[in-house]
Amino acid sequence: MKNIEDLIQKALELQSNGLVTGQIADELNVSRETVTWLLTRSKKEASAPAPRDISVNWSSIGKSAARLHYISLALCDMVLETLGKTNTKVDAVVGVAASGIPLASLMANELGADLVIYHSRKGQDTVQPGHKGTISRNFGTVEGKNCVIVDDVITTGSTTMEVIEQLREMDAKPRVVVVLVDKKGADTIANVPIQSLVRIVRLD
Repeated sequence: MKNIEDLIQKALELQSNGLVTGQIADELNVSRETVTWLLTRSKKEASAPAPRDISVNWSSIGKSAARLHYISLALCDMVLETLGKTNTKVDAVVGVAASGIPLASLMANELGADLVIYHSRKGQDTVQPGHKGTISRNFGTVEGKNCVIVDDVITTGSTTMEVIEQLREMDAKPRVVVVLVDKKGADTIANVPIQSLVRIVRLD
């Protein structure tokens, strides 16, 4: 995306294709608040100030299986470095749908671990109290396993927190979260270390 107008047009296009706010946020790698601002800005000339957010476009990596492979190796290296400090082995790699799945698949193969897919509740505009994301039954299980969580971008950390809580409720042990880009800048979320290839820090 080159500018705000491009982001607005892409958000409107995704909305017209039936995606809800959380899904659009996932596609554009921005927060839900930013998506709401983009969609409402298109409908009126005077709108609220833009939220403090940064759009991340990693399609130059995502369109190439070879590049995804190389990135997954770098993420595996960070996982092994982090878990090596506690001599912990990886049992399962949990890919957060949809963008975390390609990386998680490659990483599970490299680490000799089970592949697990997590469907977040962020794909719904309205979430009922107590509603949780789900682990796909078509892939590996997490009960009693040391888990690595893989996603593309951490924006607010809410999805990461959701996954960690769900894994703990299922008697799994989330050991590290790895992402391409960390926009939150936290070292840990719920006492689970965060590792990223790129960490964005705002100075304003």
